[in-house]
Amino acid sequence: MASVNLAELNHELNRRKRSMNAFFGTRFLLLCITALLTAHLEAGAAENWRQFRGDDGSGISSNDKVPLVVDPKQDALWRTETPGQGWSSPVSDGKVIWMTAAEVTEATEQQRADALRGVSMAGMKDVAGGVELLAIAIDAATGKLLHRVDLGPVDQPKPIHPMNGYASPTPAISGNRVVMDFGQYGTWCLDVQTGEVIWKRKLIVDDSVGPGSSPVIFRDTVILTRDGMDQQYVEALRLSDGNSVWKTQRPPINASNGEYRKSYSTPLLVEVAGVTQAVVPGAQWCVAYNAETGEEIWKVDHADGFSVTPMPTYANGRVIFSTGFMRANLYAIDPTGAGNVTDTHVSWVAGRGGSRMASMVHDGNQLYSVSDDGILTALRLEDGSQVYRTRLGGKFSASLFRVGDQVWLANHSGEATVFRCGSEFEKVGEYSFDEQVMASPIVIGDDLLIRTSAAIYRFSSRN
Repeated sequence: MASVNLAELNHELNRRKRSMNAFFGTRFLLLCITALLTAHLEAGAAENWRQFRGDDGSGISSNDKVPLVVDPKQDALWRTETPGQGWSSPVSDGKVIWMTAAEVTEATEQQRADALRGVSMAGMKDVAGGVELLAIAIDAATGKLLHRVDLGPVDQPKPIHPMNGYASPTPAISGNRVVMDFGQYGTWCLDVQTGEVIWKRKLIVDDSVGPGSSPVIFRDTVILTRDGMDQQYVEALRLSDGNSVWKTQRPPINASNGEYRKSYSTPLLVEVAGVTQAVVPGAQWCVAYNAETGEEIWKVDHADGFSVTPMPTYANGRVIFSTGFMRANLYAIDPTGAGNVTDTHVSWVAGRGGSRMASMVHDGNQLYSVSDDGILTALRLEDGSQVYRTRLGGKFSASLFRVGDQVWLANHSGEATVFRCGSEFEKVGEYSFDEQVMASPIVIGDDLLIRTSAAIYRFSSRN
């Protein structure tokens, strides 16, 4: 029997013990770091932006930790380049980010001539040779591309405005479903995790310059606005199967020219006296519908406004909306009325300060609005009177976004400005993406997500 050196054996056992301790210690440390990182990335999951302008449609974050002044070149937690073109804002359930896009083929001169022949206002419109519609899913924690869902080609794409695109409406998420709307080209419902298509519908109207209105989800229905040149209605589809739940025609419009009958606003859901109203501005009329039944509750005649794009806002018991083109007036409405309340429930009208593209934001005392040519206006919520006006420069489509007492906005060139709420314009910071910005920001936990024409960025307050 071989002799055993007990000292050497003990030394070897101790060495192996130290090695195992080091291994498990390192592994434990890595697990802790991973857990902490995941917890940070998913923190604040209660405030996820599952539809345009957030779950309540306000464009306001309740989390004052969200950073608004950032350096796009250095501060991004991650940056992910996105395929195709799309002006839709991203949406997220805190784990997965979804957005729409379109891969566009340039039209030949012959295709352009054929598509624009006989088209109203052809000189102000553009056309694509081919369009492939996409749904894109990104991992919120890492920025990794999870799904690129090819929804199919567009047969004979219709002309659009050069500043619009074929993927402008923002998706909406509810539970394990995400709804992608492309206007007359179709509405798709996908599984949030897998990207599998659950159902598809087509609600076709002649939108003239491309799709714009985003879907909103109320309980188990998807509410869609279809304000075209040829017909105007609001319809709710069942989220489970896409079947129609209700469909309500818009009030008669005085304009005979179809261009003055179209609009692109997204419904705002507001609870009044226990009833959820879907408030939808459009050409000539702003109408509130019972979100459950589609029944018209009240309406206001705002005269000859059309192409209304900004989403309404709700502040201090008043619904505030812009009348769009040609002159963007602002109306504040007491939503407790019934029927035609034009003469009874209009709290105030402001002839200056309205937006034709970007949606507004408020701070409880003042309303902030930016015109498409870069004039920022602050108005008193109490009576619509002007507090100040200042020219920022550039063209604007992305909606204003507020965190605490600061407001973010960005022009088409990707130049972002952050200012403080108050009686005077006070700039807090500014920076540039060097990429076009048309989409509105969203929040995940303590973090800010911004989509540009080329990529999507995530900025953390804890970088």
